[in-house]
Amino acid sequence: MEHFRVKVENVVSFASLGKPIPLDKLVKAVENAEYEPGRFPGLLYRVDNPRAAALIFSSGKIVCTGTKSIEDSKTVIHKVVEQIRKSGIPMPKKYDIRVENIVAASQIQAKLNLEEITFALDNAEYEPEQFPGLVYRIPELRVAFLLFSSGKIVCTGAQAVDDIHAALGKLKVRLEEIGIKVVPS
Repeated sequence: MEHFRVKVENVVSFASLGKPIPLDKLVKAVENAEYEPGRFPGLLYRVDNPRAAALIFSSGKIVCTGTKSIEDSKTVIHKVVEQIRKSGIPMPKKYDIRVENIVAASQIQAKLNLEEITFALDNAEYEPEQFPGLVYRIPELRVAFLLFSSGKIVCTGAQAVDDIHAALGKLKVRLEEIGIKVVPS
């Protein structure tokens, strides 16, 4: 079986530190931070290397978004926790980091008739007046695909890169069952 080339576009991960974080104090102590509690309850902290954004909540939860790999996402959270410590706020030494969502793109060598696919597959939605892509869900894998007529495929909802490859394999089978030859490009 041919393998799909997958490009990770975004990883969202989070950590719960189990300790409250005084955001008013933190925003004064760190650069690249924005905190407007009247508009959003979290503090936005931008990290340059690797490039990402972290949302820090007073509950002790940190959400990282914008990295291109799971490793980079974990690195950002560790850097954020270290920055919180440096600002004088005690933080635990150990905490778990969980990947919540990976968004990845792939491509097949086919022009897709999205209207036909919508009628042939369960769990497919296509409303071209609102969005140019077809949304196809595989509930048992907890992922969703965006299929475009060009053959571009975007996968979202996975928590590991292996899950993306498994989901693409299932998508390939389902598309071939309805008569679409799927050749990864």
